[in-house]
Amino acid sequence: MKEIIDAFSEAAKKYLENIDKRKVFPLKADIKNMKALDVPLQTHSIDPLEVLRELDAFGSPATVASTGSRYFGFVIGGALPAPLAVNWLAGVWDQNAGIEAASPVSSYIESICRKWLLEVLNLPPETEIGFVSGATMANFTCLASARHAVLKSAGWDVEKEGLFNAPSIKVIVGEEVHVSILKALSMLGLGRDRITRVPVDRQGRMIAGEIPIKSDPTIICTQAGNVNTGSFDPIEKICDQAHSTNAWVHVDGAFGLWACASSRFTSLTRGIHKADSWAADAHKWLNVPYDSGIAFVKNRNHLISSMSTDAAYLVSGEKREPFRTVPEISRRARGLEIWAALRSLGKKGLAELIELNCDEASLFAEKLSEAGFKILNDVVLNQILVSFGSSEVTKKIIRRIQDEGTCWCGGTEWQGQTAMRISVSSWRTTFKDIEKSAEVIAGIAEEEIS
Repeated sequence: MKEIIDAFSEAAKKYLENIDKRKVFPLKADIKNMKALDVPLQTHSIDPLEVLRELDAFGSPATVASTGSRYFGFVIGGALPAPLAVNWLAGVWDQNAGIEAASPVSSYIESICRKWLLEVLNLPPETEIGFVSGATMANFTCLASARHAVLKSAGWDVEKEGLFNAPSIKVIVGEEVHVSILKALSMLGLGRDRITRVPVDRQGRMIAGEIPIKSDPTIICTQAGNVNTGSFDPIEKICDQAHSTNAWVHVDGAFGLWACASSRFTSLTRGIHKADSWAADAHKWLNVPYDSGIAFVKNRNHLISSMSTDAAYLVSGEKREPFRTVPEISRRARGLEIWAALRSLGKKGLAELIELNCDEASLFAEKLSEAGFKILNDVVLNQILVSFGSSEVTKKIIRRIQDEGTCWCGGTEWQGQTAMRISVSSWRTTFKDIEKSAEVIAGIAEEEIS
């Protein structure tokens, strides 16, 4: 074990030392070289050191440098040093975090994270938390709690009786609802196509006055951080309207919920605490390793009722049982990395990380605008949409930027326009990275357009 840990340490140091010296996306040759890993499974065991060396030799060059400083695609944050180290230690511990009896340390750390997260995000102190794989499962968990709550109010026990003959649930979303919400709704049996879509404004925000509020069992899904523009729905106004009829308001805050950690964004986050549930990714703006998401549900009983299961061998104590708050029973100890990130950053450090990335996004937009390119959105957070003209030209420029390799930005279709989407969400990113990337992007675009 000592030999393999030493070898792993050297491989990790080498990878991280070179992360910002290479192209962000792997070379075609490196992707092709992965074929060396596709061999017939041998009969006899081989040396673990050889397994590590083989994967490092052919796998490491073929990775996307998304944990580096110039990756601006898909709102992927880099891994902070403390949670990265704790991720390695957690792998050595190999804990099953589902049951307190199987891992007292991971269960205890989760209870600490719960207190810290509610404090830094200014969410109600009674809120319960589930540690899941990402925003999709966080949305699923929260919406399962919502389904339980609205049907319970209608006199129906969905966990026992299922959805057959259950009262109908009205689900209301914005026109720019994120796909993770749609996937969660489909898995919950609530359907993608039977939802009510509410019109949005030019920044993708739901128009609160267009939301149909009735006394039927209703779930309203709002956004804190539109995936394209970063804008927030008018959540406080929606909550005030919805709660007059006992509708459930859920907030999909995959990355935007972290803005609650900074007083600078009060205009965006005002009243967000009035919602009934919130979903967030920790592997986005908290910058912990994959995979890590968090489901927040204000009423603990609704979360526990929707997620709990029992068996004679599942020995439960008086303490908080992690498996009662998430879909999984056995799972890895994700809370350890969240604890490490919060412990290393502190309240001020977390706020500064969010604010720095937003300042960098504003600089990025400013540089590209000065170069003559159209910024399509109001840059209120860390998201930027850029148009280089026609759809064909914009797509071609995006491909060239990705191939050039200094940085990586993705494409999107937004309100009838093709755009390049830039997401700034890594602790590694500096203003120099922004200036360098903007210069390269502008140069490529100017060549293509001329």
